Amino acid sequence: MSALPMRAIAADVCVAPQLDPMAMAEAARLGFRSVVNNRPDFEHGLDQPTSAQIEAAAHAAGLEYRHLPVSGAHQTLNDAAAMAQLLAELPRPLLLFCRSGARSTRLFQLASAL
Repeated sequence: MSALPMRAIAADVCVAPQLDPMAMAEAARLGFRSVVNNRPDFEHGLDQPTSAQIEAAAHAAGLEYRHLPVSGAHQTLNDAAAMAQLLAELPRPLLLFCRSGARSTRLFQLASAL
């Protein structure tokens, strides 16, 4: 049983709501190899962990990490193309996260359709 609030959207891709740096060790323990953060820094204010904090924890846990911040309201074709590139290059299983998981799911769907 995982403490991470995630759900599968593909055979080797899961999405989650906002993760903190401590979640990176759990993600690695669960077998994830890469993490993508789709949330801009400070979108929710100063209490939101920064990408740099999460990246340091991800690397310490042996994970690949990428920050692809996109708007929660609208994802562009450029955003989808950037996500498609990450989907092609990052080792899987892959964990994507944003505020709720919905933005990462939409971005994955857009990128997969390209």
